[in-house]
Amino acid sequence: MKVCPMCVASLALAAGIAGLALIGGGTPVTAALADNGYKVDPVHTSSIFGVKHNGVSNFYGRFNKAGGSFNIDAADPSKSFIDITIDTESVDTANAGRDKHLKSGDFFSAAEFPVMTFKSKSFKKSGENTYDVTGDLTIRGKTKEVTVSVTDTGRGKARNGEVAGFETKFNIKRADYGVSFMVGPGLSDDVMILFSAEGGKGA
Repeated sequence: MKVCPMCVASLALAAGIAGLALIGGGTPVTAALADNGYKVDPVHTSSIFGVKHNGVSNFYGRFNKAGGSFNIDAADPSKSFIDITIDTESVDTANAGRDKHLKSGDFFSAAEFPVMTFKSKSFKKSGENTYDVTGDLTIRGKTKEVTVSVTDTGRGKARNGEVAGFETKFNIKRADYGVSFMVGPGLSDDVMILFSAEGGKGA
């Protein structure tokens, strides 16, 4: 069966994971954030998105390049931050034709908007290891304030020093960010984003 490049295209939106500051080639975080936080390890970070296809199945894809910086301070959440950037060129749905379409003007317009970003503005503790995080999510040059639930997934020691992680899962409407191609029964407006990051501080 021939795969329609348009179908599932919206998936990529999701990561904006988370948006979340993910990429090697994106806007760098400030030196202050980098000094006080954990630098995202792209090799151990996952940026997943999902969209409903033909109203019957959930289709998933990912972004392969993530970077940025974060810190979660349980004792004083006001000192916490997440600053993530995702490389839109790194979208991967295991189909070259579909990935090319996702990078086009119908969806991410990757040449004009090479990154998606998430920059937190406030943290509010909501549970033992969870926080309601409000921040600015930018996709295709459009910025909207969102509040997402973030879980502190742990911290410890690795070969190269101290490590920590967090995870968030939330939904957005892609049309809110100017990605309205094929919105309807073929491809849902709702996009699920799952972003799970590991970051480290050098020894």
